[in-house]
Amino acid sequence: MTEAVTLRKAGIVEQAKRHPFLVLALLLMAIPTFFAMASGSWTQESGVHGPLVLATAIWLVWRSWDEIVALARPGNMWLAVPVVVTASALYVFGRAFNFLMLEVAALLLAMLAIAYALAGHRVLMKMWFPIVYLGFLIPLPGWLLDAVTLPLKVFVSDVVTWMLFTVGYPITQVGVTLYIAQYQLLVEDACAGLNSIISLTAVGLFYIYLLHNASWRYSLLLLAFLLPIAIAANVVRVIILVLITYYMGNEAAQGYLHDFAGIVTFVSALLLIFLLDTLLAPVRRRLAPGNIQDKRKDAHAPTP
Repeated sequence: MTEAVTLRKAGIVEQAKRHPFLVLALLLMAIPTFFAMASGSWTQESGVHGPLVLATAIWLVWRSWDEIVALARPGNMWLAVPVVVTASALYVFGRAFNFLMLEVAALLLAMLAIAYALAGHRVLMKMWFPIVYLGFLIPLPGWLLDAVTLPLKVFVSDVVTWMLFTVGYPITQVGVTLYIAQYQLLVEDACAGLNSIISLTAVGLFYIYLLHNASWRYSLLLLAFLLPIAIAANVVRVIILVLITYYMGNEAAQGYLHDFAGIVTFVSALLLIFLLDTLLAPVRRRLAPGNIQDKRKDAHAPTP
């Protein structure tokens, strides 16, 4: 068994040595792109989950390395090379015009094609989750973020104004600008919830896959709760900042308490997802693939 695994490992290395241009192309694309993300999108709140996604995806591949080696068979080069060439052209275009979304997407496509060439389609099917999970590395363009964020900002502003006014605070609203006492607050993109939705979705998917390896039905069910949880968490975040401004002044709300409130709300939303997963344990067991197959067998079983 050990000799067979060693031979398969050697086979993967041999494939890499036989096609060095594929490995070289991947390295030439990956290094500058990761540097661009590290100095760009990963420094912004909308992409802060990027390093975590990359690190955990690499760990998932390392964790399943023996299975990957056991399944590895060289893919069809006539399929892989055209995909790599197309991805390279898209990559050059994205890099030349500073279109980071296209650049990262092209890099991931090239990685997928090279992985297929070296290890085959069975490995890609086995590693479907890390492949999908790496999609969270692709930064969303600004125009899309603005289009989605504006309605969320308006909704969060409406809810916060209604809740605080209902309990007697002197608060009014004009669009996404809140006025309380002598203070004026602007609900920014970070408070709208989109960034939390993206980060919570990435962390939630990783949590579901790692702890339960749950069915896609249960995964979709749990993910459906992420949107209201993220929006509710950001409503609480804005309320906290408004009350800090009202009682302690604008400087206190814009200082370290602003970032601290964001961390607290994100962690609270994450804990709420874990709690929800615990409460939905009976549903998870019912939607497990084995249970569904047993029910189908019982349904088709002949009655005496």
